[in-house]
Amino acid sequence: MPVNQQIVLASRPQGAASADNFQLIEAPTPALQAGQVLVRHHYLSLDPYMRGRMNEGKSYASPQPLGEVMIGGTVGEVVESRSPRFAIGDPVVGMGGWQLYSVVDAEQPGALHKVDTRLVPLSAYLGAVGMPGVTAWHGLVRIIEPQAGQTVVVSAASGAVGSAVGALAKARGCRVVGIAGGPDKCDYVVKELGFDACIDYRQHADAASLSKALKAACPQGIDGHFENVGGMVLDAVMLRMNPFGRIAVCGMIAGYDGQSLPMAYPQLILVQRLKVQGFIVSEHMQDWPAALKELGQLVAGGQFRPRESIAQGLAAAPEAFLGLLKGHNFGKQLVKLV
Repeated sequence: MPVNQQIVLASRPQGAASADNFQLIEAPTPALQAGQVLVRHHYLSLDPYMRGRMNEGKSYASPQPLGEVMIGGTVGEVVESRSPRFAIGDPVVGMGGWQLYSVVDAEQPGALHKVDTRLVPLSAYLGAVGMPGVTAWHGLVRIIEPQAGQTVVVSAASGAVGSAVGALAKARGCRVVGIAGGPDKCDYVVKELGFDACIDYRQHADAASLSKALKAACPQGIDGHFENVGGMVLDAVMLRMNPFGRIAVCGMIAGYDGQSLPMAYPQLILVQRLKVQGFIVSEHMQDWPAALKELGQLVAGGQFRPRESIAQGLAAAPEAFLGLLKGHNFGKQLVKLV
């Protein structure tokens, strides 16, 4: 069995996370038991939710244990199998974590899935046709419930989730306006992803200024908003929401380092009769088949061509993750492990 490289959580962040919170170690790969498979990971997914799990406080998920391999989605291939369900060479997706290899109990429901790489690239199963894509689908379809001709706004629009929200909303005939950081990202959102407009939040010092830009980009108001950021961005959007608007709260990355994020205009929830709903995609597994089918068709058909930011090698994962939290990535952030 090969020697495995792993990145574990060495310490919990005090404020902003740093590379010192992680440690790269080597460990033997255990021999397979009956029903198990050995997976060689090709790509590791880096996602904002990981930052919350690094903290010890109460959240929607258990904290990442100290001294254990960081949680994370992976795609790769089966290199050894003692399960009749998987053969050597099968391309698979799972939650292998920040390591080169994982031993998976193939009999555990949902632990490992075969994927079809004939029309959809393997890496896409960690982004557009994976958890981020399903997150976008559930928030948009189940919470925002867009109708053709309505206006949908998406924060962190150039990221893995935001870009998928845009593609799905455009497919439903909506006007889609993104919010992103910097002119390059805004150009990408409009010219490559096909959004109708994109606002660079870095050009606005406060919610009032950003809201003014939203008014120009959304002349008919905002019917649905997909929130990944919180703080000033959410305040600005709230000022432009139409009556009976819907807000899907997916992330609050502005507060991931422990900052409080008070709302400036909570009265608008009542005045405009808004629906504001947070969600965790893993609690809605019934939506995954329909979501993955639609997303796979969009990617395979070329209607959705999201970018990927790829760091090279497991040792690069901590810095790539810290960069993700600061918005340095373009599209889905991955680490290539082969």
